Amino acid sequence: MTSAAMNSGDAASDLPPETAVTTRDRVRQGIVLVGALLAVAGAAWGSGAFGGTAIQDAADGALSATATPVAPDGPAFSIWSVVYLGLVAFAVYQVLPAQGANPRLRAVSWWVLASMLLNAAWIGVVQAGWLWASVVVIGALVAVLAVVLVRLVRIPASGVVEAAVTDVTTGLYLGWVSVATLADVAAAPTASDVGELGLGASAWGVVVVAAGAVLSVAYAVFAAPRPVVAISIGLAMAWGLGWISAGRFGGPLVDETVAVAAAIAAAVALVAPFVAWLGRPREVRGH
Repeated sequence: MTSAAMNSGDAASDLPPETAVTTRDRVRQGIVLVGALLAVAGAAWGSGAFGGTAIQDAADGALSATATPVAPDGPAFSIWSVVYLGLVAFAVYQVLPAQGANPRLRAVSWWVLASMLLNAAWIGVVQAGWLWASVVVIGALVAVLAVVLVRLVRIPASGVVEAAVTDVTTGLYLGWVSVATLADVAAAPTASDVGELGLGASAWGVVVVAAGAVLSVAYAVFAAPRPVVAISIGLAMAWGLGWISAGRFGGPLVDETVAVAAAIAAAVALVAPFVAWLGRPREVRGH
């Protein structure tokens, strides 16, 4: 056998293990694609599309726009359309043949799929009226998305398209779900007649939105090395907190104290990623 033939035959085996596409990679790609499409379709139906009961009408309206002082106003939930579109784009991108051995996708794909399944599960328990269980599920969802965030920060994107389908999608998803978690945490005790833990509705609302502001700063500082994901988180949290403010300034449930606090929290969420990024040493901002 000639040297050229030997070199040709050994080409595949000479690839570094981390860059060679394996059967496991192809199985992962297929499962994530199918699972993502099913999870998104199920979540859309469970949220009121295609004849399902809308979330604001489930659980006796415990998560409606006027259920608690920290419930985002109705238009806030339109962000789900963008998030679902991003998740579908992620599922399609990760299944492309060229992405089989992509280290970033290897690190996050299963976790992204788990987040979609947890989101569908959250919708299911809310539809069943199990609000305390929904707090546990949405808490697990935030934890899973936090794992995705950690891995995205550790591994840089290979290009603009990858950053769009991973960093932007995850950032919007995590930011919005974090605000939804605050609303869920406020709704569960209210629906259970626990009240506002002795603080009063306005004080409890301020505490909750302040927690959102603190969380947005924590995300911004941690994700500062990846400004695309950091800014996406900030935008989604500012969107959600801003609609809490809008809902308290107008509408059936007016609470100007919470409205002002939520507006401040939204501003913090919006500005924090830029401050965190600018606070990094100049020589590392572009890395």
